[in-house]
Amino acid sequence: MGMGVALGDPQADYDSIAAVGLFVALMCVCIIVGHLLEENRWMNESTTALFIGLGTGTMILLASSGKHSHVLVFSEDLFFIYLLPPIIFNAGFQVKKKQFFRNFITITLFGVVGTLISFTVISLGALGLISRLNIGSLELGDYLALGAIFSATDSVCTLQVLNQDETPFLYSLVFGEGVVNDATSVVLFNAIQNFDLGSISSAKLLKFIGSFLYLFSSSTILGVAAGLLSAYVIKKLYFGRHSTDREVSIMMLMAYLSYMLAELLDLSGILTVFFCGIVMSHYTWHNVTESSRVTTKHAFATLSFISETFLFLYVGMDALDIEKWKIVRETYSPMKSIALSSTILALVLVARAAFVFPLSFLSNWTKKTPGGKISIKQQVIVWWAGLMRGAVSIALAYNKFASSGHTQLPSNAIMITSTISVVLFSTIVFGLLTKPLIRLLIPARHLSREPSALSEPSSPKSFLEQLIANSPDADLENCVSLRRPTSLRLLLQGPSRSVHHYWRKFDDAFMRPVFGGRGFVPFVPGSPTESSVPLLPGTEN
Repeated sequence: MGMGVALGDPQADYDSIAAVGLFVALMCVCIIVGHLLEENRWMNESTTALFIGLGTGTMILLASSGKHSHVLVFSEDLFFIYLLPPIIFNAGFQVKKKQFFRNFITITLFGVVGTLISFTVISLGALGLISRLNIGSLELGDYLALGAIFSATDSVCTLQVLNQDETPFLYSLVFGEGVVNDATSVVLFNAIQNFDLGSISSAKLLKFIGSFLYLFSSSTILGVAAGLLSAYVIKKLYFGRHSTDREVSIMMLMAYLSYMLAELLDLSGILTVFFCGIVMSHYTWHNVTESSRVTTKHAFATLSFISETFLFLYVGMDALDIEKWKIVRETYSPMKSIALSSTILALVLVARAAFVFPLSFLSNWTKKTPGGKISIKQQVIVWWAGLMRGAVSIALAYNKFASSGHTQLPSNAIMITSTISVVLFSTIVFGLLTKPLIRLLIPARHLSREPSALSEPSSPKSFLEQLIANSPDADLENCVSLRRPTSLRLLLQGPSRSVHHYWRKFDDAFMRPVFGGRGFVPFVPGSPTESSVPLLPGTEN
C-alpha cells in the first residue's frame, strides 16, 4: 500500500492514506448494498463487491485520464498473508464437522485426485490449443503452470453462493473440496516452479507424488497440533479468570501463527489453518468463558467477511490495470485475446466435468446407503459451483507471469489479462447463475432450513429449545441410556458411523480430559459451567 516509502515523504503518505480511506469507504458501500440486495435471487456479496470495484476502477481511470485504474498494485503477500488466513480459518471454525468428516473421503477424492485430473486436462488442452494461437515464447513449464493456476477453484465465492443450512451435504462437499483444492493447486504450482522439466522420469514423478503427500499430511498435522496446543494452554492457564480479551486474542493469534509457521516451513498454510479452525471449534472453544464464545464466534466471522469484501473489491479494481491491457492491445488483435480467454474457460468447464462426474460415480459405487450418494442433480450443482475462479488463480498468475505486479513481455501480459478476464467472467456469470440453478434443480421444499445458531435468539428459553433440538448430540450426551444401538447394528449402518462412534469413545476417554471440550470444562468461579448451554459453533460435533 505504498508502505515501502519512507514516512518522511508527504506525497507518499497522502497517497497511501487516500488509498486506505477509499477502500474503507468502498467496503462500507459494499456492505450496505449487499444488505439491500440480500433477498435478491441473483446477486451475492462477492459479485456486488466485484461490480463496485469495477465501477470505482473505471471512475479512477477517467479521473486520472486513463493513466491508472487502481490505488493498490496487486500484491501476492497482501493476499496470502493477510486476506486468505481469516477466511479459511473461519470456514474451518464454522464448518459442520459431522457432515465434513462423513464425506471426508469424497472430499479428498475431489480435492486431490480431482485437482490432478483437472490440472492434466487443462495443461494438455493448453498445450494442444493455446500453442496454436501463436502467442509467443511460452515453454512447457508455462503450460503446466496454467494448468495449476486454473485448477484452483474459488472457495470464497462458493461459500457465498451455497448455504450451509439449506444444502448442508452440497455445502460440505463443494466447500471442503474447495479448501483441499486451493491447497493442492498452490502445492502443485510450487512443485512445477521447482521441477526440472528437462528430463521427466518415473522416479521423478514418484518423488513428486511423495513430496505432495508429505506436504498434505504434515500441513494437516501442524494445523491439528496448533489447535490442540491452544486448547491445552487455555484450559491449563484458564485466562478467563482475569480477562476475556486475553482468551480471544490468544485464540486468534495462535490460529494465525499456525498459518505463518506452515508458510515458513514451506507447507500449505491453507490446509493448516483450516484444520486448526476445526480443532479449535471442537476443543478450545469450549474452554473459554461464555462471553468469549460469543465474541470469538462473531469476531472470526467478521474478520472473514471483511477480508472477502476487500478481496473482491481489490480484484475488481485491479482488473482494469491499464498497463497490461495496453501491452496486449498493441501486440495482439482483440480476437486473439478473446480466443485465449474463451479457450481457457472452455478447458475449465471440460476439466471440471472430467472429474466431478466420474469421481461421483466412483464415490456412489462405494456408498451402500442411498443417503450418502450424490444424485445427478447434485453432481451438476457440484460441477457448476466449482467453476468460479478467484483470487488464488490471480495470485498464482501474477507470481508466474509478472515480477512485483509489473510485466513487459507481451506473452506474459496477455496471460495475466486472460486470467483476469476468466476470473471476472466466471465469478460474475457463474456466480449469478448458481442461486437460480440450485432453486431449479432442488425445489424449495427440499431445502432443509435449520434455525442456525448464528441467528440471534429471541428469548433465552426459545434459544435453549432451539439448541437442544438443533444439537445432533442432544440425544447422545443428555440421555445416553435412551438409545445406543448395538455394535452390530452400528457396523451395519455403514462404517463411517461406527468410525464416528469409536472416535467419540476415544475422544471422551483420552482427548477431552486433556484438551477440554464440551463436558470437560474446568470449574473455576466465573467459568463456563455445563449447566449454561454453550453456543455451539457448527452446532455439530
